[in-house]
Amino acid sequence: MRKPSSQDSKNGYLPTPQNSPGPVPGAIAARKPTWPRLDGNSILTKTFTFFLLTWLLLAAPAQAARRPNIVVLLADDLGWKDIGCYNGPVKTPALDALAAGGVRFTDFYSGAAVCSPSRATLLTGRQHLRAGVFSWIDDHTQKSHLLEREVTIAEVLKTHGYSTVHLGKWHLGLPTRTRQKPTPDQHGFDYWFATANNAQPSHKDPVNFIRNGKPVGKIKGYASQILVDEAIHWLDVKRKPEKPFFINLWFHEPHAPIAAPEISVSPYGELNDPDAIYSGTIDNTDRAIARLIDKLKKVDSIENTLIIYSSDNGSYRADRTGHLRGSKGSNFEGGIRVPGIFYWPGTIDGARVEKSPAGLVDLLPSVCGLLGIGKPEGVHLDGADLSPLLRGEPHKFSRRQPLFWLLPASGPAVAIRDGKYSLVGHRSYKLPRDKQAMAALRQQIEDILRKDGSLEAELRGSTLQKQLFEGFNNKEAEKLRGKYIRLNMFNESWIPAIKSGSYGRYQLFDLEKDPSQKTDVSKRHPEIFARLKKQLSDINTSIMTAAPDWSKQRELSE
Repeated sequence: MRKPSSQDSKNGYLPTPQNSPGPVPGAIAARKPTWPRLDGNSILTKTFTFFLLTWLLLAAPAQAARRPNIVVLLADDLGWKDIGCYNGPVKTPALDALAAGGVRFTDFYSGAAVCSPSRATLLTGRQHLRAGVFSWIDDHTQKSHLLEREVTIAEVLKTHGYSTVHLGKWHLGLPTRTRQKPTPDQHGFDYWFATANNAQPSHKDPVNFIRNGKPVGKIKGYASQILVDEAIHWLDVKRKPEKPFFINLWFHEPHAPIAAPEISVSPYGELNDPDAIYSGTIDNTDRAIARLIDKLKKVDSIENTLIIYSSDNGSYRADRTGHLRGSKGSNFEGGIRVPGIFYWPGTIDGARVEKSPAGLVDLLPSVCGLLGIGKPEGVHLDGADLSPLLRGEPHKFSRRQPLFWLLPASGPAVAIRDGKYSLVGHRSYKLPRDKQAMAALRQQIEDILRKDGSLEAELRGSTLQKQLFEGFNNKEAEKLRGKYIRLNMFNESWIPAIKSGSYGRYQLFDLEKDPSQKTDVSKRHPEIFARLKKQLSDINTSIMTAAPDWSKQRELSE
């Protein structure tokens, strides 16, 4: 754990390291030997005692090594209905095998409907506003980042002897010339190889990776395979065999701008077909995961490895969210429901968990529960320990508060799920976006594409509004798209209005009968409606009290 700051103690965020981590699930208990009775004063007894103590000291590292290695695999913008084991169109044999041999949740959720907030929630087990992240982060225009006072899963595991590694997309803030922000090593990672945001210029031959603070330059290959190459290199060269490891591997695929090799694209269509390329990025990622799993089997027993797979939010493609309403950026189900797979052979049996909603907010407490180690003390965790569900003991599972999503610039802005019911609410206040300027840019882009006859090809079977967040081949349209994105971007000057704002126009849905959220049942169930509104209000108040106001923070250059 890093050195605490005075601000940490002021806010009660300091965890107390657990000196007695407790039993390790899945570990084989040492058989207690029966020794002959010996006289305590005899030379034989003293000799025996010396050898016994020596044996215990030598055995200690072996006992510590029984803690499982942990690998978190996170896709970027992958939809609930993208991969094979969720009845998606992409062949994903590696992920399907993890699902078949582990636990697959049918109702699993991201930490938020967009990138940065979801990742903050995954690492901390806390709603992302508490951790300082209101929306997706642009380091050049925003001060926000994952607050250094936050206790991450990497820091928790380091206190219990783990080597910690982050590979891939970060998107939780990196320093610029005018903004001082913490790097992954200040959040508990011993080794990191990352991009600030997306792989640029695309998944192919990225140029923006940073290794432990130093830019790497252009790397030949595709992002998912590059990350697995780095993981294999770390396992071969940097790993300390006597220590368990935590690898936090965050892929860039299938986030736009997309690219994939021919072998992964061709099974799904023409090589220049955006639909086929999108599927190809997922196919290529699955091939990379297969390589990583083969390596993990060689460095340690696979029974000593916990693998977790999910996505940071729903897909930006409406056809990859199944029948769910909404897509990336929305707090309807299509924007937040994602795959959720836990694999630990010998400890977690193959099963499918239904009617028990869970999500990335639960990762930190669940890892602590599975390992039998203490959670961070003095910290409010919004997530729950899923270990009873993973061990097939649902009667022992409890959730202190419902799953909750708050993305201020989204529509709906807030959502809560308790059991089979989902309640969503819309802002009662307005954010000062320049909607006229945004509408004018949309029209200019459409006119440009119609004029050169490329509108249909550029939309790729989608809509102009969706394509504004994916990109255009036309350079003039792409330049205007950049202006549109900047106008649409979260502005930290909105935070005071957000913290004092309220919600209205609520809708209640029964997700068992209506997973597509078409029918508001609030009038049929007034008691449930009132209870969830009260819970939503209470959680929102707690979060807003803890959330920092970045609009009051000074720039480094000031």
